[in-house]
Amino acid sequence: MKKIEAIIRPERLSPVREALDKNGFPGMSATEIKGRGRQKGVALQWRAGDYKVEFLPKVKLELVVEDDDADRLIDLICDAAHTGEAGDGKIFVHPVVDVIRVRTKERGPAAV
Repeated sequence: MKKIEAIIRPERLSPVREALDKNGFPGMSATEIKGRGRQKGVALQWRAGDYKVEFLPKVKLELVVEDDDADRLIDLICDAAHTGEAGDGKIFVHPVVDVIRVRTKERGPAAV
């Protein structure tokens, strides 16, 4: 199994969620976060002068899938989250040793 962590723009959450729903990946966790990448924030101009926003709002999606589904899931997220601009996000893939459903104590892929 693999844990997929995708950090995306907040405005791309709905298109990503819809794409995942349509392709059989309904379960996910979403967390509102702040972060920065290579662009190191953005510079804005206000009446009072320049203002730099160091950390931009992002959404972190977390999903656990079987190994065979990981590449398809990654492609779906990339396609739905892509704008072509800096700050589109990152995807991290982690191995998952085990999963336990608390209610039934099922283990492994059946618990996902």
